[in-house]
Amino acid sequence: MSALVNLSIDGHVAIIELNRPEKLNAMTPEMADLLIAAVEQCNADARVRAVILTGAGPKAFCAGSDITELDRYATPWDFRNRLDYCDCVRMLKKPTVAAINGYTFGGGLEMALACDIRIASDNARLGAPEIKLGWIGGGGMTAQLVHAIGPSNAALMVLTGDPIRAEQALAWGLVSEVVPQEQLRERAQALAATIASRAPIAAETARVNLRAALSMPLEKAVEYERDLQAICFATADAKEGRKAFEEKRAPKFERR
Repeated sequence: MSALVNLSIDGHVAIIELNRPEKLNAMTPEMADLLIAAVEQCNADARVRAVILTGAGPKAFCAGSDITELDRYATPWDFRNRLDYCDCVRMLKKPTVAAINGYTFGGGLEMALACDIRIASDNARLGAPEIKLGWIGGGGMTAQLVHAIGPSNAALMVLTGDPIRAEQALAWGLVSEVVPQEQLRERAQALAATIASRAPIAAETARVNLRAALSMPLEKAVEYERDLQAICFATADAKEGRKAFEEKRAPKFERR
């Protein structure tokens, strides 16, 4: 991959790293194209069972779109129809951990929200600052924040544009853990490795089910979950899991 977006695979864990630290990993259209390519590669690679998304350097996960690049779009409609980097994170089929270091603003926060699990370093600052520049987020900011932290807290972030600290994000449930900055990558890798050790078809199915649960009425969500459970139950991995339980050993999952 280009140096602007690094993709590495270690065992069953992929790491996608935004690599423009001198600009707080702010996204350009070129970086968006590279991120889409990295996502497509992770989806297509059977070795990959979990993905970590993070930013290079100690200062930022991602400060959102590079503002100086936005005038490249000829019209607001062209801007609206661009290939959006937040959308491509939601396209990931594998369970995803956001390792949030430093500034996580605008589209950076939207990318983190698109991940399944969010872990923050103690220097993280998370914000939706678009209103300070005259617009609002367009990569799922409001909908995802409302689901994650409730309407009042979401309104506080979106209407003021002011960032919150990692400890506040943890208290609101916006992130699952806060760790010292120097331990962030290690903790994210440990968590991703744990997820990658589980039955991969079940893990991918659980991810689909978690997202469906946000948009379905309860009865339909339970019905859908039961259907997905039946699909997983029919896999060779599920059979292996039952056999390993009986034999009191660790299962060997093969994504079958």
